[in-house]
Amino acid sequence: MGEEVQEETELVEEEELEQEEEAEEGQEEAAEEEDGDTDQAAVVAKLKEVQDKEFVEVRLPADVVAEAQQVWTTFINSASSREAAGEAIYAALFDSAPSLQSLFKTARSVMAMRFMNGFNSIISAATSPSALKVKVETMGLQH
Repeated sequence: MGEEVQEETELVEEEELEQEEEAEEGQEEAAEEEDGDTDQAAVVAKLKEVQDKEFVEVRLPADVVAEAQQVWTTFINSASSREAAGEAIYAALFDSAPSLQSLFKTARSVMAMRFMNGFNSIISAATSPSALKVKVETMGLQH
């Protein structure tokens, strides 16, 4: 009978150890998820600041890219044409900052399409950090 008690004690101890390990794993997973949320928030916060010291690849969170692409598609589909969408971008930009308009010497219709195409290429490349960097760098060099 002493052996049976010892075996039962060992089984109980093993079960308790397994439960402790499962609890620790759950806590670790929760901490990792929390760290991931914190990391993502830090990435997004950093992207809200102008980076003028270095030009690195930007890795946007997948949900941010998906939402931006969905909004862009909705915007494009809401306009009667791509030209109208470009004109809406142009108008919104210069309505909010009229002083910038004097910096652009190109015809309004041409600039509207450049804005439209620029935004389109950036949003399309947002899923690939290297492609996004090339697009933005190319656009920057065109100035």
